[in-house]
Amino acid sequence: MQTTFAVVAERLRKRYRGGHGATALDGFDLRVPAGTVYGLLGPNGAGKTTAVRALTTLLRFDAGRAEVAGADVAREPGTVRERIALTGQYAAVDELLSGRQNLVLFGRLHRLSGPAARRRADELLERFGLTEAAGRSAKDYSGGMRRRLDLATSMIRRPRVLFLDEPTTGLDPRSRNQVWEAVRGLVADGTTVLLTTQYLDEADQLAARIAVVDAGRVVAEGSPDELKAAIGADRLEVVVRDVDRLAEAAAAVAGAVGAAADVDPDQRRLRVPVTDRVGGLTAAARALQDAGITVAELGVHRPTLDEVFLNLTRAEARR
Repeated sequence: MQTTFAVVAERLRKRYRGGHGATALDGFDLRVPAGTVYGLLGPNGAGKTTAVRALTTLLRFDAGRAEVAGADVAREPGTVRERIALTGQYAAVDELLSGRQNLVLFGRLHRLSGPAARRRADELLERFGLTEAAGRSAKDYSGGMRRRLDLATSMIRRPRVLFLDEPTTGLDPRSRNQVWEAVRGLVADGTTVLLTTQYLDEADQLAARIAVVDAGRVVAEGSPDELKAAIGADRLEVVVRDVDRLAEAAAAVAGAVGAAADVDPDQRRLRVPVTDRVGGLTAAARALQDAGITVAELGVHRPTLDEVFLNLTRAEARR
């Protein structure tokens, strides 16, 4: 079955004029499967914002080709704008208006008739769990409620592709979870979401695939699990009670799992790579028990997206 892509970028280049003439995009490539959340990660200055601005027609790129929602960005910018929505880092709602009034206003701005705008507002209020707060002023909404209202306004026209720029910046954990659920609901309805975020756990939670961007180009791409696997195997970690027995524990675990252990005396910790998570954990536990070594912690840890991010961007910086 052939994959349909909602966003395609090929060899995009953008160099800012004036000053030092910084290159923001340097052969940027991207393919976002339709109907998914796709994460765009990278350090500050990596080119994420420039890429989003280029793909949403807000910035002309110097070279390359891009297609969004089936329309060529350079040749058909009006069509692209009709098919997409862009939500920035901060809620763009009018705090003096109620939730319903905000949505009706946006509906009218998008040329819906009065009755159609009101119907769409009610649909979105229900969809984003804001019906009970519909008549309240937006200034009295919590951060998570405002963000959901902001997402609702971006869905007035049912865009094919929604660009989300750091949607949960400054939100508490509960509000972040509410926004995540709203995003999952959008994708379940068929919207494609391109997400830029500084929160790696957010990308891990939401994105089916992730592109890591550095120096204006994609340096790695894949599912969260693929990216984690690319930087190393799962690790068995043991913290012993008695640091004097750390070397003995390392030898016992290494013999049990068939791999050399990395020892950290300051943390009373040893780490060893394993390919069989359950088998390695069981064998190590038995070996430590047989040796009479008491442990404070024992577990298997998979590389995190934080480690992927640091590993990849460090490697790029060394080039």
